Amino acid sequence: MTDPNAIQTSELDQLHDRDPEETAEWQASLDAVAHAAGPHRAAYLMRRTLERAEAGGIALPKLLETDYVNTIPTAAEPDMPGDPALEARITAWNRWNAAAMVTRGSKYGVGGHIATFASAAWLYETGFNHFFQGKESGAAAGSGDQLYIQGHASPGIYARAFLDGRLTEAHLDNFRQESGGDGLPSYPHPRRLPWLWEFPTVSMGLGPLSAIYQARFNRYLTNRGIKDVSSSHVWAFLGDGEMDEPESTAALALAAREELDNLTFVINCNLQRLDGPVRANFKIVQELEAQFRGAGWNVVKTMWGTAWDELFALDTTGALVRRLREVPDAQIQTYQTRDAAYIRENFFGADPALVEMAKLLSDDKILECFHLSRGGHEARKVFAAYKAALEFKGAPTVILAQTVKGHTLGEGFASKNANHQMKKLTVDEFKTMRDLLELPISDSAFADGQVPYAHPGADSPEVRYLQETRAALGGPAPARRVHALAPLPAPAEKTFASFDKGSGSQNVATTMAFVRLIKDLVRDKETGKRWVPIVPDEARTFGMESLFPSLGIYSPKGQTYEPVDRDQLMYYKEAKNGQILNEGITEAGSMADFIAASTAYSTHGEAMIPFYIFYSMFGWQRTADQMWQLGDQLGRGFLVGATAGRTTLTGEGLQHADGHSPVIAATNPAALTYDPAFAYEVAAIVKEGLRRMYGEAAPGEDQDVFYYLTVYNEPMPQPAKPSAAGIDEGIVKGLYRFNTVESAGLNVAAANAPRIQLLGSGTAIHWALKAQRLLAEEWGVAADVWSATSWTELRRDALEADAALLRGEERVPFVRQALQGAEGPVLAVSDYMRQVPDQIAQWVEQDWSSLGADGFGLSDTREAARRHFGVDAESIVVAALAQLVKRGEVKATAVKEARERYGL
Repeated sequence: MTDPNAIQTSELDQLHDRDPEETAEWQASLDAVAHAAGPHRAAYLMRRTLERAEAGGIALPKLLETDYVNTIPTAAEPDMPGDPALEARITAWNRWNAAAMVTRGSKYGVGGHIATFASAAWLYETGFNHFFQGKESGAAAGSGDQLYIQGHASPGIYARAFLDGRLTEAHLDNFRQESGGDGLPSYPHPRRLPWLWEFPTVSMGLGPLSAIYQARFNRYLTNRGIKDVSSSHVWAFLGDGEMDEPESTAALALAAREELDNLTFVINCNLQRLDGPVRANFKIVQELEAQFRGAGWNVVKTMWGTAWDELFALDTTGALVRRLREVPDAQIQTYQTRDAAYIRENFFGADPALVEMAKLLSDDKILECFHLSRGGHEARKVFAAYKAALEFKGAPTVILAQTVKGHTLGEGFASKNANHQMKKLTVDEFKTMRDLLELPISDSAFADGQVPYAHPGADSPEVRYLQETRAALGGPAPARRVHALAPLPAPAEKTFASFDKGSGSQNVATTMAFVRLIKDLVRDKETGKRWVPIVPDEARTFGMESLFPSLGIYSPKGQTYEPVDRDQLMYYKEAKNGQILNEGITEAGSMADFIAASTAYSTHGEAMIPFYIFYSMFGWQRTADQMWQLGDQLGRGFLVGATAGRTTLTGEGLQHADGHSPVIAATNPAALTYDPAFAYEVAAIVKEGLRRMYGEAAPGEDQDVFYYLTVYNEPMPQPAKPSAAGIDEGIVKGLYRFNTVESAGLNVAAANAPRIQLLGSGTAIHWALKAQRLLAEEWGVAADVWSATSWTELRRDALEADAALLRGEERVPFVRQALQGAEGPVLAVSDYMRQVPDQIAQWVEQDWSSLGADGFGLSDTREAARRHFGVDAESIVVAALAQLVKRGEVKATAVKEARERYGL
């Protein structure tokens, strides 16, 4: 057994103790208190001492957990303004209509969630009544606050919009029934309801991550002098189960490190996730408190309602607090559903001091505390927490609000494990709920067993109060606004035209061409400041280090050190007004940055032009869910997949070899995916993207799109743009003829030589050009080479043409128009899996075949990798000859001869 009085080794032994006797006296005092009054009293005194030290400015590490009680004592709660009675009535109407909407829709099998809003109603209503700034707020004009609403709580938000006249009963009856054009989406989806929702929050986990980077981007806009949005506050409403998603906590340290006190997380701790308890045998609130405190956040716990004040006043020994902390969450959930006798025996019976306390409590008091009284269900408690969050400076705040899932929905719902999947209440349950909420709804209103919607009237005190409070706070919320922004002026034509002449004898990778283009665009006097370069700690890989000293890397603290490379031309320069967002190794964080920047035109009325450049393999494969979120949020900008393709990134191996990102990108309706081969194509695509997203859009053209460009790290000669008509149109639409065998100056012996069309995208076009030469010089075959800048856009155009035909409209797909009259079969090749070019196969009238890099990548030289996948020039030749053999246009032995000649 260890002797408690023995001298223990401590890390403090490394520090000089200038007065060991004084240290010993303090230790002895602590030992004496623990011996005389018990360890709990000693712990209490130590915590009081730590509090006093912190208040006096003495730097000490903070405790990661506090007791299982409210952070703000009842006596310290501020007076609450407004009319509590009217606010309770408003909340009651909203509770009712949220439940009615989902129940009425359940007969159509469309589903919906009732229990989440029931638990969180006061968390939202208190914010709407007193805190959330609208778009017309004097302090945050045009921006307001940014609200990330928990997706499963959306029925309550619709109910409030119904109460204030923004939605009708017809809207509510079309909840989750959108195909008719007048429905309400299941969750916050801006693309489906763009006047109401600003931020998608389902898939779960993306809301908290996006909220952090939105708050950070607000600071970026302010520090760069684009717009002062320092009065905007970001509120993220989250579930305690949602915090298990890794994205939910991925950026906590960033928020604390950058002191984002313009951000508040409100976590609805109803202790339940989708199937059961969040932490059945543990305590999720304590776990989250430690996690957030450890990350540097300010934590406010709002656990217990005022009914508990009497119990805490009786707890003179600390037994109640100790018992609350030791009872696991699943047992707390059980108490909510059991009678007073069970609670007396199971909870109070665990400690003699609590047994004596329980003798002083009536059954009604016990049931009130354990069934109803939670901090998240009392407006006064929530108001105090929100006010404390806004007043706290120097760090973000998380509010851990304990609630009961299914609160006010009756015994059949409250705290039941299955309540997330329960979609309706019976008429009798609604009548019980009506009586509990004291709503004036008669029994006769339940005609034919249908639950009615309820509204006090457009001129009722409740509606007037709701509208007046919102007017004082700057208008309705949530609300999304598309500001009437003037189109951004187009950059000078010479910026793009400079790429048309090619690179001459110099080898240039398309990644370098893109970076050079950006360097020119950010110097534009009109729009240069609006570019937002985003990179996840790979700027040097992409040749972007030259932007460091000219643009600066954003840091809210500027540069507090002397960089090691300060004497170099391209030194690592951080600045408070820096333009580059270099996020470290986090693709998820970089995408969250991109989403915030790409939607600034709506959120803040400022058109920003983000480009996010990344290893292509770590874009769509890793963060496709966020790219779907980006499309939902109607974001605009340029995603750039660098080091693209399966065979161009030599040596990095399987996990880096991207052969499928265009396949995933093709699934996103908002993504315009391009695989350019040449520098002038990159310039043309960026020019078109700027026009479409930020300039003068054509009538009926959707501006709410984003571009995905693949660029390569393989230095190659960049040719001049062909002078033929229609090149720019072909680049944008996805296909144009780069050259013919004749324009390439290649000689084919026979006048009627067999002919084939070679379609290539990205770096594959260079293999096609070499194959064109080999076919002409060694096999007497004439090949024309086409640049397929976008297989996906060709397919979408063809799909639209098919749909037009079904409507009785005559329309020919562009790919068919472009290839019309082209002789011979078509052979397509890319550095991606064959599925990428095969997207257009059904619309090509000629005989079709394709080559691609299917399978896992591998480490080797580019040449060896291409030979392995059968996409190099020699393999293209063999595949071309095979097609011509099928047509009887070359001798049958040609394929075998070619394979032997090239060692295939």
